[in-house]
Amino acid sequence: MDGPAARREGGNLDVKKELPDREKTIAARARQRAIGRELRRIYDEVVQEPVPNDFLELLRKIDAKG
Repeated sequence: MDGPAARREGGNLDVKKELPDREKTIAARARQRAIGRELRRIYDEVVQEPVPNDFLELLRKIDAKG
């Protein structure tokens, strides 16, 4: 037996090779959305962090020279 049925019965199920192009596209978009959500979450956390005092002091020194 060859093809998808043989792979299923033999235990070597390779779903990605069996997915039609439309399903691959949908899966890729779902991964991209998940990555985008995680990047936004991380970005939002970083934006909420306070500016380190060392950096603020450096900015004050630069402003004082100008």
